[in-house]
Amino acid sequence: MGIPVFILAGLLVHVVFLASIFDIYFSSPLVHGMTPQQTPLPPPARRLVLFVADGLRADSLFELNSNNTPQAPYLRAILENNGSWGISHTRVPTESRPGHVALIAGFYEDVSAVAKGWKENPVEFDSVFNESKYTWSWGSPDILPMFAKGATGDHVYTFCYTAESEDFGAQDAAELDTWVFDHVKSFFNSSRSNQTLFSALNEEKVVLFLHLLGIDTNGHAHRPYSKEYKENIRKVDEGVKEVVSVLESFYGNDGKTAYILTSDHGMTDWGSHGAGHPSETLTPLIAWGAGVNYPQKVTSQLFEDNFLKGIFNYVKMRMLLFAQADIAPLMASLIGVPFPLNSVGTLPLEYLNNTDHFKAESMFTNAVQVLEQFKVTKHMVKKKNVSLNNNYCCTVPLSDSEQINFLKKARLYIQQQKYNEAVSLCKTLINLALEGLSYYHTYDRLFLGLSIAVSFVGWTTYVILVIIKTHTNLINYQSNNKVSWKFLLFLFSALCILGLFLKFCLVANLWSLPIGQAVGFFLTCILGIELLVFSFFYRSTLTVGLLVFAGWPVITQLWVQAKRTTLIWTLLCVLLAVFPLMPVVGRESNIPLVIAAGLTTLLISCFSLASFSRGEYKYQSKEDLKVYLYQMFSIALSTYVVSSTHNSLKNKQGLPIFNQIISWMTLAFSSALPLLSPTLLFQRLFSILLSLMATYLLLSTGYEALFPLVLSGLLLAWIQMEQEALQHYGLSLKPKVTLAVFNFAYATDITQFRQLHLDDIRRSFFFVSFCWLLRRVVMSFSCFPSFDPASVYCFLTVFSPFMMGGLLLLKVVIPFVLVSCAFEAVQVTTQLSSKSLFLIVLVISDIMALHFFFLVKDYGSWLDIGTSISHYVLVMSLTIFMMLMNGLAQLLTTKRLELSRRTKHHST
Repeated sequence: MGIPVFILAGLLVHVVFLASIFDIYFSSPLVHGMTPQQTPLPPPARRLVLFVADGLRADSLFELNSNNTPQAPYLRAILENNGSWGISHTRVPTESRPGHVALIAGFYEDVSAVAKGWKENPVEFDSVFNESKYTWSWGSPDILPMFAKGATGDHVYTFCYTAESEDFGAQDAAELDTWVFDHVKSFFNSSRSNQTLFSALNEEKVVLFLHLLGIDTNGHAHRPYSKEYKENIRKVDEGVKEVVSVLESFYGNDGKTAYILTSDHGMTDWGSHGAGHPSETLTPLIAWGAGVNYPQKVTSQLFEDNFLKGIFNYVKMRMLLFAQADIAPLMASLIGVPFPLNSVGTLPLEYLNNTDHFKAESMFTNAVQVLEQFKVTKHMVKKKNVSLNNNYCCTVPLSDSEQINFLKKARLYIQQQKYNEAVSLCKTLINLALEGLSYYHTYDRLFLGLSIAVSFVGWTTYVILVIIKTHTNLINYQSNNKVSWKFLLFLFSALCILGLFLKFCLVANLWSLPIGQAVGFFLTCILGIELLVFSFFYRSTLTVGLLVFAGWPVITQLWVQAKRTTLIWTLLCVLLAVFPLMPVVGRESNIPLVIAAGLTTLLISCFSLASFSRGEYKYQSKEDLKVYLYQMFSIALSTYVVSSTHNSLKNKQGLPIFNQIISWMTLAFSSALPLLSPTLLFQRLFSILLSLMATYLLLSTGYEALFPLVLSGLLLAWIQMEQEALQHYGLSLKPKVTLAVFNFAYATDITQFRQLHLDDIRRSFFFVSFCWLLRRVVMSFSCFPSFDPASVYCFLTVFSPFMMGGLLLLKVVIPFVLVSCAFEAVQVTTQLSSKSLFLIVLVISDIMALHFFFLVKDYGSWLDIGTSISHYVLVMSLTIFMMLMNGLAQLLTTKRLELSRRTKHHST
């Protein structure tokens, strides 16, 4: 198989492996064909007003100011005198789309839907808005349309401001909320002169939805403890008070309006969200008005979570705890509309101020609605899987007869006015139906998981065979040049045993026990892979690994023949080991460090320019020198733009258009400039660093700006150390190459390549280790998975999730490009083909991926399940990414664009 075909095949295989996990674990939970369920008794409210304060932290709403006054006095008075309050638990990812879907539709969207957009729905779903008679909504163009599009009929109306209004650099993002409040008041004032609208507003089953984005925007721009964030909460409190006054006046204080204020997600202290910290997953809810219970004072309440304890200490009123999806059935019950068809929420009865009969009927309706989903899902799975029979499904409760018995018994309890017993039985039925839903939704996981595991073993076996057959002398070829079937059987068995051994040790927790007599090198490889796996859970493991790397030349006696390079290697390893211990970037911006990184880069460039102007490093033409000087100018300009932009934003003057143009131009030209530089090793690598560093500075907000400099220094030392190691072990096919004159363009002669050696596994492991270092450290630089837009403010401040996400991804890619180019240099300077070492990298990465595949959970908390899946996805994505980076590195190091140059005429 040729190299291009092999690369394409490898990419296809790994894309399939990656996509499989989405089919197994991230498939949509939605089913269709259920019958709508509605409580038969008259509802307490004719209309519902839903306020969603996007990005509002629970503690920020309830905390007291320094003078012991409430942060939101109007809402505080409501929860103390008129309504109920509590904390809802969201699910990861804590982003706007899944949060609003859980609130309004009652189900938790699969994670992959987040990547499919805010405005377009990957699947149509039912919601409280869809079931209402009329819904009017005001707010963000990123949220409102997705609930209007899925609605049947023409009864969900949206009023949105422009997307350009969502500007993180705006003078006051609270104006977004002011826009909503003003338009709601204007809407009701104008309706008095519009008889059609006036009549519609006075219908039953009406929903008014106010989406308030200002708090989230100010939190991203200024952090949740900032003056702007707290002032925005105060403005929302005043706006809610004004809207309630307008509505009560419009409806003549008829007492038929229910109000709910909540949030889609919270926010971390450093202004991001998307992950699972309590500050992100715990959101406030205050309900009051028609049908809502009154507050209850308590002196104490037990909580396991310290975050909840802190919130309770602010209020000293009974705190209700529930899931975010429970809010949808609460809203449906208050205005008497059918529960959303795919809702998995359980009606929180503690919020209802109604008769026990109404509560029992509502809970019965809730139970039938969830049971309908269970029945449809079970039917679909049985239809798809012919082998699925009653004997196999005996572990799942709720047979057809049990369903009938539950419903009959609950209905009998209601008829006998045993309402508490009916409610208890309905809750049991809901829990059993949700358990059954989960079972049938995950029915195919075991079979699909085994299929992927076997495919992994087969692919890895094939790659090992390619390595042994093509790049080693371990196989004695027969006359037909085919490998012995006995050898294939032995290799396949060994690989299977290795996989089972890893799985067995994981399940039985035997890593700490003696493994017996084994080859030291094999144990070292296993230990190294396990340390890399362990680093996914503890970043400090990377620090330990780098300190071990620092001692590598001493252990192997390389320091004897390369004392100066060894010293540099050791110092840079120790310096790089500090970065995994640093806090996540985004907590506090530190622009002076970014400026210092830019100035340091310029200083290093000046020293390098002096070196490149003489001796073996000398530039061949003035055009080469011009490219280098332009790159230095680009570094200086980027440093200025970063400083200028953040000063402008700090003064609330927005993003200067000049800075924005320079930033995008730097990004556009940075990838092409290295191709104009000479292909000599140090000159080309340094050119790549300067071009990428100019863009990286624009995407930096703190100490992470120094990371590429330290990393690049270590990579250059690595290249030199590997050449010394080649001579040390006597593997070189030719005399020692002077790296100063080494040319990438002339390093493709296949006759100069040698076969693989045992030490080459160590080279590949170094590369994999650098990649995992980047994954753990650089991902924290870019605030993944939490969303913090501060890194992209030099490019744009108007909210654009995909554009911002793409720029943050670029910030991750840049260090990977540096490592990949260095690895390419290591391969060619150690006289190996680009394919041989990378195949070993592929094997190591796939063994790690298989390891994480065994770690995937489908039990425990949703966060535990999601975390285990995300680790596998990250490993697989990185494996695919490394394959792409390998091709990009070859392009950046070996190719050169020749511009038209003026020919010099010399006089004779």
